Amino acid sequence: MKLSIKELVGPRCIIKEDGQKIYEVIHGLLKSGETITLDFNGVSQFASPFFNFAIGQLLNDISEDELRRLLIIENLNESGSMVVDRVIENAAQYHGDKDYQKIVDDILEQQARESD
Repeated sequence: MKLSIKELVGPRCIIKEDGQKIYEVIHGLLKSGETITLDFNGVSQFASPFFNFAIGQLLNDISEDELRRLLIIENLNESGSMVVDRVIENAAQYHGDKDYQKIVDDILEQQARESD
């Protein structure tokens, strides 16, 4: 299946809500072993919150190897590709290392308390 990201969320992939929309479309398909192509043709701006929600959370229940095998990304510029790679690496480490996960969760919890 090939999805046009511009048609689904527009020319900017920045906010987590848009990333969540993509996640909801692709998660079940990837889990069932279907290959998905995300086409970023016409998309001009990228940010990690979008990719964290669209792709990073897939690693909750899909292995990094499986994700890299089943998820094809097209027409993403170099800076966007770097963000995606970083998101996948960070999410894989977070979901694969319980000690690391606890450290990150503790830091995020502390930051949340400090911002209240």
